[in-house]
Amino acid sequence: MVKKKILFSLSNLILIVGLIACDNDTTQTKQTAPTVQQSQPSVQASAAPQPGTTKGKVLEKMDASNYTYVRLDDGAGNEIWAALSKTELEIGEEISLIGGTVMSNFNSKALNRTFESIIFASGVVRGSGDKTAQVSTSSHGMASQSSGGSARTIVAFADLKVEKSTAQNAYTVDELFAKAVDLNKQKITVKGLVVKFSPNIMGRNWIHIQDGTGDPAKNTHDLVVTSSETTEKGAIISIEGVLSADKDFGSGYSYDIIIEEAMVVKSE
Repeated sequence: MVKKKILFSLSNLILIVGLIACDNDTTQTKQTAPTVQQSQPSVQASAAPQPGTTKGKVLEKMDASNYTYVRLDDGAGNEIWAALSKTELEIGEEISLIGGTVMSNFNSKALNRTFESIIFASGVVRGSGDKTAQVSTSSHGMASQSSGGSARTIVAFADLKVEKSTAQNAYTVDELFAKAVDLNKQKITVKGLVVKFSPNIMGRNWIHIQDGTGDPAKNTHDLVVTSSETTEKGAIISIEGVLSADKDFGSGYSYDIIIEEAMVVKSE
């Protein structure tokens, strides 16, 4: 049986968490993917390429944080940038990208550069594709079909770093997803950057916050919070609220975790 080596990074369509009414932001991933901060260039995603359709020779590669950025020659005179989970690749080798989302004007703070166009791939196959290759999958299997938030909307991963709150019951976004079962129905504190604010939906305000933690491949980078209080996109806030695990509002809107009844305890 032919085996292929697949290394996973960002899941197909990483850009979906929230409710339909949250679609009023200026940046879109099919429906939405807002800019992280008003001072940053807009980040826009187009329809994701189908698995295996993007192939090329590695011309350049750069590692930043947990990711590898590669510049590819597709053999037709085009050069393509792609990002995937940190992977050992060799200059000159042929690879095929598995799925992904094309984003425009993506700003990477880790690399201090803006990519005019870049593919966030959910995996990569090493080799030309017509050769036998060793296949391995991550412990999470094929790119996760589940979403950390609603399958309808998610805010694009923000390349940033927000210090963890010093409150006694404080957690990072990643820790909240990892400990969701144990923290269900408990009051927690989390600090992060507001990447989307949508008021007065279903009688509450919806806030998306990120702190730079979490895994975009599993959609655990974007945390949805509901509150009666107001804030604004670009603000760094600490909120205290009750964590609800496996919250289902019906009509396809379900969340692995969501913070409810939240109060803004600090705003910067």
